[in-house]
Amino acid sequence: MSEDLLATPCVGESEQVVTEEWSALSMGSGTVPVLATPALVALMEQAAVRALEGRLPAGQTSVGVRIDVRHLAATPIGMGVRARATLVAAEGRRLTFQIEAWDDAEKVGEAVHERVLVDVGRFLERVQGKLGPQK
Repeated sequence: MSEDLLATPCVGESEQVVTEEWSALSMGSGTVPVLATPALVALMEQAAVRALEGRLPAGQTSVGVRIDVRHLAATPIGMGVRARATLVAAEGRRLTFQIEAWDDAEKVGEAVHERVLVDVGRFLERVQGKLGPQK
């Protein structure tokens, strides 16, 4: 199933200029105007999602289930930051990515990220079921 994804390199990238909205100060994850760790995580997940673009069967997607991230250096507002995710393992429905992030000056983060392949319809049905019967 997912092991076929390893047959060819599966790499995705994502980039963003750090804005005030992406700062630790705005996100409430710190008190300084630098790239927030939650924003870095979002950029990393986006890179993993992009690695899978066009590679999954119709009706299937992936959802993030785990990320072990190290935020190594601060990135100021106005500087660019990019993440690169590489699929390194696929076992059944579970995919594991190695991710690195760099700003315009240095490496700022690294992570191991797991995603699980799901059927979109069944997944959304199960999530909506949490709301209980609709009147």
